[in-house]
Amino acid sequence: MVVDVLSFTTSVTVAVEAGTQVFPYRWRDESAVGFAEQVDAVLAVGRRAATQASPWSLSPAALRRAPFVPRLVLPSPNGSTIAAAAGDQSPVIAASLRNATAVGRWLGAHGHGSIDRPVGVIAAGERWPDGSLRPPLEDLLGAGAVIAALLKSGGQAPSPEAAVAAAAFTGIPEPGAAVVSSSSGRELAAAGFADDVAVAAELDVSQVVPLLTDGAFVDVG
Repeated sequence: MVVDVLSFTTSVTVAVEAGTQVFPYRWRDESAVGFAEQVDAVLAVGRRAATQASPWSLSPAALRRAPFVPRLVLPSPNGSTIAAAAGDQSPVIAASLRNATAVGRWLGAHGHGSIDRPVGVIAAGERWPDGSLRPPLEDLLGAGAVIAALLKSGGQAPSPEAAVAAAAFTGIPEPGAAVVSSSSGRELAAAGFADDVAVAAELDVSQVVPLLTDGAFVDVG
């Protein structure tokens, strides 16, 4: 399970809700154009590169407003890159605060989250300007939200890290507000994308369970 609240997995939930298949891919480069052509999909652009003619981007708020497309390649340096790499080895689910409970319940209902069928939870993280890893609050809370829901749905024996993530989520009265006021949330809002932060802060508004199937995220919830 990959969690990238700001913003890849949040954007995946928005697109999948609309019926779009979302193909993860590493950060946009020349190969992304060829990949999009190969899978017969629209290639999303960067947030600042979105135009009226090409409104599909990593921005979840922009995706809500954009016209429907059946297939979308959505590159990002964190969540999308991780999902694409992990998908070569095992099933991958995209989770965020928006669909955390739906994902946790689905995993529990299908027998995942036990000692025999463990779930790996990857909080995507960010990068500092020097390229070093920045563990962001929003991904800790997103991961904790799913883990907490899974434990309520029959999940067992969480690792210490998973238990701490779940406790972090349940210990904050307003997780959405914490995301908005976090360093990542403030940074994105200051860049002009406060609407994206607001969408990412929505808690349990979505019932989709995006599972990577034949290279694309589709709803199996």
